[in-house]
Amino acid sequence: MDQNIAVALAIGLGTLGPGIAIGLIGKAALDAVGRNPEASNEIRTFLILSIAFAEAVAIYALVVALIIKFV
Repeated sequence: MDQNIAVALAIGLGTLGPGIAIGLIGKAALDAVGRNPEASNEIRTFLILSIAFAEAVAIYALVVALIIKFV
């Protein structure tokens, strides 16, 4: 029972930060494209790279949750 709570907290809290971060990254990218539409290709590159780094944190949380569950 305690193991299931630990897994739920690990994945729940571990994805909360990246979810908020991806939203803020998207907002900042849309603001930047709105101010300077000519730089949209360069902004898109940084947007995708930043989202990938934020998503990696969620994947680490998933790995930790799986380790707690099965080890």
